[in-house]
Amino acid sequence: MFHRKSTIVLFSLIAFSLAGIGVAQSTETVPAPGEEVSLLERYTNDAQDLILKGLELVGINYRRGGVNPDSGLDCSGFVHVVFRDALGKLLPRTAKEQSKVGEVVDKNELQPGDLVFFNTMRRAFSHVGIYLGDSRFMHSPRPGGKIRIESMNQGYWAKRYNGARRIMER
Repeated sequence: MFHRKSTIVLFSLIAFSLAGIGVAQSTETVPAPGEEVSLLERYTNDAQDLILKGLELVGINYRRGGVNPDSGLDCSGFVHVVFRDALGKLLPRTAKEQSKVGEVVDKNELQPGDLVFFNTMRRAFSHVGIYLGDSRFMHSPRPGGKIRIESMNQGYWAKRYNGARRIMER
C-alpha cells in the first residue's frame, strides 16, 4: 500500500508524534533501577496500536460517508476504521452515535486514544477525532482535506470543542 516516500513520511510522523505527545504511561512496564525503557514501551498497548493505525492513515483523502481507506474516509469513518483495525472494537458509524459510547471524559483528563468531539456544523458532536496527547488530535477534516494531526488549541477547534469519550479500558 505504501511507496518508499510514504513509508519514510509515516515513520517520521510516528517518531515525531510519539516523541512529542504525552501518551499515557503503561502500567505493564516498570524499569529496573538504572534501566531505560524504550519510547514505545512507555505507552499502553491499546493507545500505541490506535496511534500507529491512525498514523498509517494520515494523508488519506476525506470522503463524505467514506469507510474505506482506499477510496477515502470521513471523520467518523476514520475513527471507525482505526478502532476496528487496531483493537477489534466496532464503533457506531456517525460522530453523533460515537459520542454516546464509552465514558465521558473531562478535557483536563484526556488521554491518548480518547475520542474528541466538535461542533462544526452548528450541531453538537458533528465532528470526531482521536486524541494523541499534548492537545493534539488526528482526524479527517473536510471535503478536499486529508487525514492529519492538528492542535485542539488552534482557534477554530478550541471554539468548537464539545467533549470527549473514553472507549478503551485503562
